[in-house]
Amino acid sequence: MNPILSIVVPCYKQGDYVAETLDSIRKQTFQDWECIVVNDGSPDNSSEIVKEYVRLDSRIKLIETENRGVSAARNTGIKASSGKYILPLDADDIILPEYARLAVEYLEKHPETKLVYCEARMFGEINKYWELPDYQWDKFIFNNSIFCPSVFRRSDFDKTPGYNESMRKGWEDWDFLLGFLDKDDIVYRIPKVLLLYRIKSVSKSTEVLDNYKDLAKQLIDNHPDVYRKYLFSKMAYISTERHSSTEKLDMAVGHVITKPVRLIRKLIQKFK
Repeated sequence: MNPILSIVVPCYKQGDYVAETLDSIRKQTFQDWECIVVNDGSPDNSSEIVKEYVRLDSRIKLIETENRGVSAARNTGIKASSGKYILPLDADDIILPEYARLAVEYLEKHPETKLVYCEARMFGEINKYWELPDYQWDKFIFNNSIFCPSVFRRSDFDKTPGYNESMRKGWEDWDFLLGFLDKDDIVYRIPKVLLLYRIKSVSKSTEVLDNYKDLAKQLIDNHPDVYRKYLFSKMAYISTERHSSTEKLDMAVGHVITKPVRLIRKLIQKFK
Protein backbone atom coordinates (compact mmCIF):
# COMPACT_ATOMS: atom_id res chain seq x y z
CA MET A 1 0.00 0.00 0.00
CA ASN A 2 1.37 3.41 -0.97
CA PRO A 3 2.24 5.90 1.77
CA ILE A 4 0.32 9.16 2.04
CA LEU A 5 3.42 11.38 2.25
CA SER A 6 6.72 11.19 0.39
CA ILE A 7 9.59 13.16 1.92
CA VAL A 8 12.32 13.80 -0.65
CA VAL A 9 15.80 14.62 0.63
CA PRO A 10 18.58 15.61 -1.81
CA CYS A 11 21.96 15.05 -0.22
CA TYR A 12 25.32 16.48 -1.23
CA LYS A 13 28.16 16.89 1.27
CA GLN A 14 25.76 16.69 4.22
CA GLY A 15 27.37 13.81 6.09
CA ASP A 16 27.62 15.93 9.24
CA TYR A 17 23.90 16.70 9.27
CA VAL A 18 21.82 14.13 7.39
CA ALA A 19 21.41 11.88 10.45
CA GLU A 20 19.70 14.73 12.34
CA THR A 21 17.40 15.31 9.38
CA LEU A 22 16.44 11.63 9.16
CA ASP A 23 15.96 11.46 12.94
CA SER A 24 13.52 14.37 12.70
CA ILE A 25 11.56 12.53 10.00
CA ARG A 26 11.34 9.36 12.10
CA LYS A 27 10.04 11.41 15.04
CA GLN A 28 7.02 12.68 13.12
CA THR A 29 3.70 12.04 14.84
CA PHE A 30 2.33 11.25 11.36
CA GLN A 31 3.91 7.93 10.46
CA ASP A 32 2.43 7.07 7.05
CA TRP A 33 5.40 8.31 5.06
CA GLU A 34 8.28 7.21 2.92
CA CYS A 35 11.58 9.06 2.77
CA ILE A 36 13.58 9.03 -0.45
CA VAL A 37 17.15 10.26 -0.03
CA VAL A 38 18.90 11.09 -3.29
CA ASN A 39 22.65 11.01 -2.87
CA ASP A 40 23.71 13.53 -5.52
CA GLY A 41 27.18 12.12 -6.15
CA SER A 42 28.35 13.28 -2.73
CA PRO A 43 32.07 12.60 -2.14
CA ASP A 44 31.72 12.40 1.66
CA ASN A 45 30.24 9.68 3.89
CA SER A 46 26.61 10.72 3.36
CA SER A 47 25.72 7.50 1.55
CA GLU A 48 27.11 5.27 4.30
CA ILE A 49 25.15 7.16 6.95
CA VAL A 50 21.91 6.94 4.98
CA LYS A 51 22.42 3.21 4.37
CA GLU A 52 22.41 2.68 8.14
CA TYR A 53 18.99 4.32 8.29
CA VAL A 54 17.77 2.25 5.35
CA ARG A 55 18.67 -0.87 7.33
CA LEU A 56 17.00 0.56 10.42
CA ASP A 57 13.75 1.72 8.81
CA SER A 58 12.20 0.19 5.69
CA ARG A 59 10.38 3.45 4.93
CA ILE A 60 13.71 5.12 4.12
CA LYS A 61 15.12 4.54 0.64
CA LEU A 62 18.36 5.62 -0.99
CA ILE A 63 18.92 6.53 -4.64
CA GLU A 64 22.51 7.04 -5.82
CA THR A 65 23.14 9.38 -8.76
CA GLU A 66 26.01 11.30 -10.29
CA ASN A 67 26.29 14.91 -9.23
CA ARG A 68 23.70 16.88 -11.21
CA GLY A 69 22.58 19.49 -8.70
CA VAL A 70 19.78 19.85 -6.18
CA SER A 71 17.03 20.38 -8.77
CA ALA A 72 17.84 17.13 -10.56
CA ALA A 73 18.05 15.32 -7.23
CA ARG A 74 14.62 16.59 -6.18
CA ASN A 75 13.12 15.64 -9.52
CA THR A 76 14.63 12.17 -9.30
CA GLY A 77 13.30 11.64 -5.79
CA ILE A 78 9.81 12.92 -6.56
CA LYS A 79 9.53 10.81 -9.72
CA ALA A 80 10.49 7.73 -7.68
CA SER A 81 7.97 8.55 -4.94
CA SER A 82 4.57 6.95 -4.48
CA GLY A 83 2.90 9.26 -1.95
CA LYS A 84 -0.15 11.45 -2.48
CA TYR A 85 1.71 14.42 -1.00
CA ILE A 86 5.30 15.61 -1.42
CA LEU A 87 7.55 17.29 1.14
CA PRO A 88 10.97 18.37 -0.23
CA LEU A 89 13.45 18.65 2.64
CA ASP A 90 17.12 19.60 2.54
CA ALA A 91 19.53 17.17 4.19
CA ASP A 92 20.67 19.67 6.82
CA ASP A 93 17.28 20.96 8.01
CA ILE A 94 14.98 19.61 10.72
CA ILE A 95 11.21 19.27 10.78
CA LEU A 96 9.52 19.27 14.18
CA PRO A 97 7.26 16.32 15.10
CA GLU A 98 3.90 17.81 14.14
CA TYR A 99 4.76 19.23 10.75
CA ALA A 100 3.80 16.28 8.55
CA ARG A 101 0.56 15.62 10.43
CA LEU A 102 -0.66 19.21 10.44
CA ALA A 103 0.24 19.77 6.78
CA VAL A 104 -1.38 16.56 5.52
CA GLU A 105 -4.48 17.05 7.66
CA TYR A 106 -4.94 20.57 6.32
CA LEU A 107 -4.59 19.52 2.68
CA GLU A 108 -6.99 16.62 3.24
CA LYS A 109 -9.61 18.91 4.77
CA HIS A 110 -9.06 21.74 2.28
CA PRO A 111 -8.74 20.30 -1.24
CA GLU A 112 -8.91 23.83 -2.66
CA THR A 113 -5.53 24.61 -1.04
CA LYS A 114 -2.54 24.17 -3.35
CA LEU A 115 0.35 24.31 -0.90
CA VAL A 116 0.96 24.30 2.86
CA TYR A 117 4.04 25.46 4.74
CA CYS A 118 4.75 26.70 8.27
CA GLU A 119 6.72 29.17 10.35
CA ALA A 120 10.42 28.54 10.90
CA ARG A 121 13.45 29.31 12.99
CA MET A 122 17.06 29.64 11.86
CA PHE A 123 19.61 27.70 13.89
CA GLY A 124 23.32 27.04 13.80
CA GLU A 125 25.44 30.11 13.12
CA ILE A 126 22.33 32.27 13.56
CA ASN A 127 19.54 31.47 16.01
CA LYS A 128 16.40 33.52 15.50
CA TYR A 129 12.83 33.39 14.29
CA TRP A 130 12.69 33.53 10.49
CA GLU A 131 10.50 36.50 9.69
CA LEU A 132 8.74 35.87 6.41
CA PRO A 133 6.09 38.18 4.92
CA ASP A 134 2.61 36.82 4.40
CA TYR A 135 2.13 35.18 1.04
CA GLN A 136 0.61 37.43 -1.63
CA TRP A 137 1.13 36.53 -5.28
CA ASP A 138 1.85 40.03 -6.54
CA LYS A 139 4.56 40.40 -3.88
CA PHE A 140 5.80 36.81 -4.00
CA ILE A 141 6.97 37.17 -7.61
CA PHE A 142 9.43 39.85 -6.43
CA ASN A 143 10.35 38.40 -3.04
CA ASN A 144 10.20 34.69 -2.26
CA SER A 145 8.28 34.22 0.99
CA ILE A 146 7.92 30.40 0.88
CA PHE A 147 10.80 28.11 1.79
CA CYS A 148 11.47 24.82 0.02
CA PRO A 149 10.12 22.39 2.69
CA SER A 150 6.46 22.98 1.87
CA VAL A 151 3.85 20.26 1.25
CA PHE A 152 1.88 19.83 -1.98
CA ARG A 153 0.10 17.17 -4.00
CA ARG A 154 2.07 14.89 -6.29
CA SER A 155 -0.71 15.24 -8.87
CA ASP A 156 -0.08 19.00 -9.03
CA PHE A 157 3.68 18.49 -9.33
CA ASP A 158 3.08 16.17 -12.28
CA LYS A 159 1.46 19.06 -14.15
CA THR A 160 4.74 21.00 -14.08
CA PRO A 161 8.16 20.40 -15.68
CA GLY A 162 9.56 19.98 -12.16
CA TYR A 163 12.51 21.85 -10.73
CA ASN A 164 14.58 23.60 -13.39
CA GLU A 165 17.86 21.68 -13.54
CA SER A 166 19.71 24.58 -15.17
CA MET A 167 19.37 26.69 -11.99
CA ARG A 168 22.36 25.31 -10.13
CA LYS A 169 23.43 28.55 -8.42
CA GLY A 170 20.32 29.12 -6.32
CA TRP A 171 16.66 30.21 -6.36
CA GLU A 172 15.61 26.89 -7.89
CA ASP A 173 12.84 26.50 -5.29
CA TRP A 174 11.50 30.00 -6.02
CA ASP A 175 11.65 29.28 -9.74
CA PHE A 176 9.69 26.06 -9.24
CA LEU A 177 6.97 27.79 -7.24
CA LEU A 178 6.60 30.51 -9.86
CA GLY A 179 5.59 27.76 -12.27
CA PHE A 180 3.72 25.66 -9.73
CA LEU A 181 1.51 28.42 -8.33
CA ASP A 182 -0.91 30.75 -10.04
CA LYS A 183 -2.20 34.07 -8.75
CA ASP A 184 -5.54 32.48 -7.83
CA ASP A 185 -4.11 29.48 -5.97
CA ILE A 186 -4.64 29.20 -2.23
CA VAL A 187 -1.56 28.88 -0.03
CA TYR A 188 -1.73 28.27 3.73
CA ARG A 189 0.95 28.86 6.35
CA ILE A 190 0.55 26.88 9.56
CA PRO A 191 0.88 29.46 12.38
CA LYS A 192 3.49 27.49 14.25
CA VAL A 193 7.26 27.01 14.06
CA LEU A 194 7.69 23.51 12.61
CA LEU A 195 10.89 23.89 10.59
CA LEU A 196 14.44 24.50 11.81
CA TYR A 197 16.46 25.98 8.96
CA ARG A 198 20.19 25.46 9.43
CA ILE A 199 22.60 28.33 8.85
CA LYS A 200 26.12 26.92 8.43
CA SER A 201 28.12 29.61 6.64
CA VAL A 202 27.75 32.43 4.16
CA SER A 203 29.02 30.35 1.25
CA LYS A 204 25.67 29.66 -0.39
CA SER A 205 24.38 33.15 0.29
CA THR A 206 27.55 34.62 -1.14
CA GLU A 207 27.13 32.52 -4.27
CA VAL A 208 23.58 33.82 -4.71
CA LEU A 209 24.72 37.38 -4.10
CA ASP A 210 27.49 37.02 -6.67
CA ASN A 211 25.04 35.67 -9.24
CA TYR A 212 21.82 37.47 -8.35
CA LYS A 213 21.53 39.39 -11.61
CA ASP A 214 21.91 36.24 -13.71
CA LEU A 215 19.48 34.41 -11.45
CA ALA A 216 16.89 37.18 -11.74
CA LYS A 217 17.23 37.15 -15.53
CA GLN A 218 16.70 33.40 -15.43
CA LEU A 219 13.49 33.88 -13.44
CA ILE A 220 12.19 36.38 -15.99
CA ASP A 221 13.27 34.21 -18.91
CA ASN A 222 11.69 31.10 -17.35
CA HIS A 223 8.40 32.84 -16.52
CA PRO A 224 7.90 35.57 -19.14
CA ASP A 225 4.12 35.60 -18.86
CA VAL A 226 4.26 36.20 -15.11
CA TYR A 227 6.67 39.10 -15.34
CA ARG A 228 5.18 40.55 -18.50
CA LYS A 229 1.80 40.81 -16.82
CA TYR A 230 2.81 41.77 -13.29
CA LEU A 231 5.95 43.77 -13.90
CA PHE A 232 6.37 45.08 -17.41
CA SER A 233 2.78 46.23 -17.85
CA LYS A 234 2.87 48.16 -14.57
CA MET A 235 6.06 50.10 -15.18
CA ALA A 236 5.70 53.17 -17.33
CA TYR A 237 9.29 53.11 -18.54
CA ILE A 238 8.78 49.71 -20.11
CA SER A 239 6.39 51.21 -22.64
CA THR A 240 8.57 54.20 -23.45
CA GLU A 241 10.99 54.25 -26.35
CA ARG A 242 13.85 55.98 -24.62
CA HIS A 243 15.24 52.75 -23.17
CA SER A 244 16.70 49.86 -25.12
CA SER A 245 15.29 46.38 -24.55
CA THR A 246 18.47 45.50 -22.62
CA GLU A 247 18.03 48.53 -20.35
CA LYS A 248 14.41 47.61 -19.74
CA LEU A 249 15.40 44.10 -18.78
CA ASP A 250 18.07 45.41 -16.42
CA MET A 251 15.48 47.67 -14.78
CA ALA A 252 13.07 44.77 -14.43
CA VAL A 253 15.80 42.55 -13.02
CA GLY A 254 16.69 45.24 -10.52
CA HIS A 255 13.10 45.32 -9.31
CA VAL A 256 12.95 41.53 -8.99
CA ILE A 257 16.13 41.15 -6.95
CA THR A 258 16.05 44.23 -4.70
CA LYS A 259 14.45 42.65 -1.63
CA PRO A 260 16.11 39.22 -1.80
CA VAL A 261 19.56 40.79 -2.18
CA ARG A 262 18.95 43.15 0.72
CA LEU A 263 18.04 40.16 2.87
CA ILE A 264 21.15 38.26 1.76
CA ARG A 265 23.37 41.23 2.50
CA LYS A 266 21.87 41.59 5.98
CA LEU A 267 22.50 37.91 6.59
CA ILE A 268 26.13 38.16 5.48
CA GLN A 269 26.71 41.20 7.70
CA LYS A 270 25.83 39.08 10.72
CA PHE A 271 28.82 36.84 10.03
CA LYS A 272 31.32 39.68 9.82
